[in-house]
Amino acid sequence: MLLNLLLNIPISTWAITAAITILVIILKRRYVSPISDIPGPLLASFSTLWQVYHLIKGHTEEEMIKLHKKMGSLVRVGINEVSVSHPDAVELILCADLDKGRWYGVFCFPDFNHINLMSELNHGRHLQKSRNVATGYAASKINGSERYVDAILEELESQFDRLSTSNSPIELDRWFNFFAFDVVGEVTFSKAFGFVETGTDIRNAIANTRALALYLAIMGHYVWLHNLTLGHPFLSRIGLQPSSHIFDTCLAAIDARKHNPEVRNDMMEQWLSARRKYPDLMEESEVFGAAVANIGAGADTTSATLQALFYYLLRNSKYLKKVRDEIEAVLGRGPYESVVSFEDASKLSYLQACIKESYRYHSATGTGLSRVVPAGGLSIDGHHFTEGVILSVNPWVFHRNPALFGEDCNEFNPERWLDSERAAQMNHYLLHWGAGSRKCPGRHLAHFEISKVAATLLRDYDIEQVDPETEWTFETHFTAVPYNWPCRLRRRPKQQHA
Repeated sequence: MLLNLLLNIPISTWAITAAITILVIILKRRYVSPISDIPGPLLASFSTLWQVYHLIKGHTEEEMIKLHKKMGSLVRVGINEVSVSHPDAVELILCADLDKGRWYGVFCFPDFNHINLMSELNHGRHLQKSRNVATGYAASKINGSERYVDAILEELESQFDRLSTSNSPIELDRWFNFFAFDVVGEVTFSKAFGFVETGTDIRNAIANTRALALYLAIMGHYVWLHNLTLGHPFLSRIGLQPSSHIFDTCLAAIDARKHNPEVRNDMMEQWLSARRKYPDLMEESEVFGAAVANIGAGADTTSATLQALFYYLLRNSKYLKKVRDEIEAVLGRGPYESVVSFEDASKLSYLQACIKESYRYHSATGTGLSRVVPAGGLSIDGHHFTEGVILSVNPWVFHRNPALFGEDCNEFNPERWLDSERAAQMNHYLLHWGAGSRKCPGRHLAHFEISKVAATLLRDYDIEQVDPETEWTFETHFTAVPYNWPCRLRRRPKQQHA
């Protein structure tokens, strides 16, 4: 009877009812919300489509800078999300004991049963996971792998010599990714993957990672849908997920490690040892999750920063000359027998200032770092936010704040870091690795790589863009990884000591 009654209702009535329902939802989200008084784009106040649109467009960082410049330190960017650029956000949001926003839940690889440091939302559990894997990321352990990283860097230079001899253009985005992937293999599994040696994108790892980035950035707003579909454990068993290439690469590396007679006290051994020692505190899936996270996140961020460093030095010849002058003054004049050690690269204060400026000017992360307001609420910049509201901090917005980084914050200027007192103040607001206990665990490894590669290549090669008038290209989905700016490299003339 009821079914017949429903079937007899005219389509027009259904349409009107649906329209009224949607309108009520829109009005409720827009005006009956604890953040309804925060300015922001109209669409963002009642739909995630605003964020999805800018993720697809590829320049969320530009839009966020523009919005904060126009609307102030608080901007509503979602149904329940506010972007915060007030300086207090570092301490009150990023360094506080807050849970992550649910967006990060999409980073479970290969499925929602495998929660890693990136995808762990709960602050307490994240701290425990961080302690479990901390030994593997310790600077002392990374430095212990230096001679193996040196071998990869020497192979990279051999490839560059081969290409430069034939006058072939060199895509630094590809080669820096190759290098970073191989270093991850070496320090995690005691064996490089072979990207640099073969000069190829093995298993299309880089191409797949870039395609995966957009998917993850969008589905982070629909984690429930991801977990029901491509993030479901059933699909991980048959290898149909977007992240299957990361999963397969990790499995192959673990299998190769078991048969490697030269296996060292690498990251895997550190984590396995921690699990053997504290089996109740560290699950087996955590070891696998940490290894997968290394592969998934260990290359793009390093490549993005290396590219930024070289790109902006090439476009600012005075800074490039000062770096080269410093290298000769500190390391002496060639010929050189080996790649630059991390210890020596760390002594190059001007180069380190250029690296730090690259972190600031082109942060690898271009989207907001989100946290959930805890019970009792949180007050910032004169506004009290209630429990459950998501507050996010965009590194690009912070790094373009003249009150924090100077009136020339929209320019690449490494010399802002040469004043130690000023640098100490700016360091607090440098968010390229995040802040607080949620800082990227691989930051020491990344800086180790960047320092060695930059010092060695700047010492050994003259570098120029094939077309100096062409600007590079990049899209910001989660990471902002540039591409499409081919260069030519030529060995610098060898000079004997005076």
